Amino acid sequence: QVQPVESGGGLVQAGGSLRLSCAASGSISSIDFMGWYRQAPGKQRELVAVSIGGRTNYADSVKGRFTISRDNAKSTVYLQMNSLKPEDPAVYYCNIHRRGGGSDWGQGTQVTVSS
Repeated sequence: QVQPVESGGGLVQAGGSLRLSCAASGSISSIDFMGWYRQAPGKQRELVAVSIGGRTNYADSVKGRFTISRDNAKSTVYLQMNSLKPEDPAVYYCNIHRRGGGSDWGQGTQVTVSS
């Protein structure tokens, strides 16, 4: 198993920026791809961004504002969030897929945007 630990959430004004980090420990060699999801109250968890090899994919709602990046040497994935909007608040979760199947979730980090 892999243990992802998120950090970097907090309160920011609309239009501001935050950078989330997810550091992985455990079976690092089994990591395949890494991504970020979010879940707002009363809503389903949704994919925000994923980094697969050298490719990245984003939800339409965050394209052009969020950037996912990965530091393999540190087993860490980041989510740079710019131009935050009132619809972005949620608990943001790191998800790490392992080679051979299965994935592990972090505990989540809260992002709050004030208008």
